[in-house]
Amino acid sequence: MGGTEHLTVRREGATLVLTLNRPETRNALSISMLVGLYDGWIEADEDDGVRSIVLTGAGGAFCAGMDLKALAGRGMAGEHLRDRLKADPDLHWKAMLRHHRPRKPVIAAVEGYCVAGGTEILQGTDIRVAGESATFGLFEVRRGLFPIGGSTVRLQRQIPRTHALEMLLTGRPYTAREAAGIGLVGHVVPDGAALDKALEIAEQINACGPLAVEAVKASVYETAELTEADGLAAELKRGWPIFDTADAKEGARAFAEKRPAVYKRE
Repeated sequence: MGGTEHLTVRREGATLVLTLNRPETRNALSISMLVGLYDGWIEADEDDGVRSIVLTGAGGAFCAGMDLKALAGRGMAGEHLRDRLKADPDLHWKAMLRHHRPRKPVIAAVEGYCVAGGTEILQGTDIRVAGESATFGLFEVRRGLFPIGGSTVRLQRQIPRTHALEMLLTGRPYTAREAAGIGLVGHVVPDGAALDKALEIAEQINACGPLAVEAVKASVYETAELTEADGLAAELKRGWPIFDTADAKEGARAFAEKRPAVYKRE
C-alpha cells in the first residue's frame, strides 16, 4: 500500500481511503501530496479488491489549494520526489483529477477549507459530502490568477452556469449549505461526520456488482456531452455486456434466494 509523508493510504474493507495530510497548512498541495494522490488513484485502478475510494483531509480541513513554495522547491518536504514530476510532467494534473478519472467511484469527505485547488480537485470526484462548517470557493481571480485545474470547463457542467460564473468571477467563499443549494455537494452533515457518511455511501456501493458499478460510472461520463441518440447508443454498447457476466447471474440468483450477493468481478 502506497502513501507519502503528505498523503496517507488505508483500507476500510473494499474502500481505499486517501487522506491529504498537511494539517499545519490546511492540507495545501505539495510535491509529496501530489505524488501520493496519483499513486493512490493508480493503486485503486489496479487492485480489483478496491471497489470505491474516499478522499478526505486531516486536521479538520480538506485542501486549501496549491502550496506555491513547495512546488518551487524552496527547501520544503518532497524534494526527493521531484524526479517523479520531471519524469511525468502531467503527474500533477493526474493527481488533481484533471487528466485522470479513476475507474472506481470517488467520494469526497470535506471538512473545513476546500478552496482554490481543493474545490478544483472536488470537481473530479463523483459523490461529495461536506461538514456543516466547510468552506468552498475558487479564490484565484482575487489574486490575479486563473483556476487552471479545470474549473472554467467543469464547473458549468456540474452546476447551473449562473452559479458557476458567480463562483468563478467573484472569488468569494461559499458555505456548505450554499454549495449544496447550487448542487456542488450532495450531502451536508454535522461537523466531523463527513468521513463516516462517505464511508457509509462507499459501503452501499461496495455491496453492488463491481463490474456494473464501473460500467455505469464510465457510461455517465462518456455520454455527458453526446446527443441523446449518440448517448443511448454508447450506453447500450457499454451496458449490454454486463448482462452476460457471472456477476449479473449471481445478482439475479441472490435476489431470487433473498440473500446478499457475492460478486467476484467475473
